[in-house]
Amino acid sequence: MPADGLQWLPRDEVLTFEEITRVARLCVTRLGFDAIRLTGGEPTLRRGLVDLVAMLEPLGVDLAMTTNGASLDRLAAPLRAAGLGRINISCDSLRADRFLALTRRDALDKVLAGIDAALAAGFDPVKVNVVLMRGVNDDEVVDFAGFGREKGVQLRFIEFMPLDADGGWSRDQVVSADETVAAIDAVYPLEGFAHDVEPATRYRYLDGRGEIGVVPSVTRPFCGDCDRIRVTADGQFRSCLFALDEHDVRSVLRGGGSDDDVVAVIERAVGLKWAGHRIGQTTFIRPARSMSQIGG
Repeated sequence: MPADGLQWLPRDEVLTFEEITRVARLCVTRLGFDAIRLTGGEPTLRRGLVDLVAMLEPLGVDLAMTTNGASLDRLAAPLRAAGLGRINISCDSLRADRFLALTRRDALDKVLAGIDAALAAGFDPVKVNVVLMRGVNDDEVVDFAGFGREKGVQLRFIEFMPLDADGGWSRDQVVSADETVAAIDAVYPLEGFAHDVEPATRYRYLDGRGEIGVVPSVTRPFCGDCDRIRVTADGQFRSCLFALDEHDVRSVLRGGGSDDDVVAVIERAVGLKWAGHRIGQTTFIRPARSMSQIGG
């Protein structure tokens, strides 16, 4: 996030819980979606989040959330009781001074308490997302692995993508997934294993103490296997994090559109999905929105 933040959306531009649930219901019942994830920005800032989870739970799909974890000490148990199945917690440093520099918030203790609260509430697995940046936090790779082994959480190491709000990304800041795996394997031996198609390539420890995942979105793009789409808080449908176009679902919802009309927008958008994001190529164009405005 930039130091001066981003412009807040007027409340009437943000989808209501009923609108979110309607889109989710159509994706599940009409289009065969089998998973829903609540992301951000930061989803726990949305008042009544537990109510939204309770509205989505009857759809009967894999219901997950990605959060910065700072509010989980009080929300983990209610979210679990409402039907949230899995949780990913973003944490890019285990060092308080570095965490403060990265996030501009002295909240590492709250995030660590949130991880403990998620475990205590019965979330399984609890995943911790780490975006590695060369010269910033790449020296903590093994520390994070040890933390995951001790806590019983799964680390997901994510390559740094050009979606930062400051626009300062450069290729030389990217710590490759292969580098990450090699650094951990040298201390805690790993082996890859077969698993369902997902963004993360997964490895388990040879001593049986859990697993890690790496998301090689820059060095080994998985666009051909990607089956994820996003609806932004203001009701814009995106077929890719790096999409340059958006499809307005909100106007259909609020303009009296039928369920068929909403489905048609989604089907058309998915049909126009491109072959790949082209990061590192001369044809790459950075999206107008940053990650925090799209949803991770």
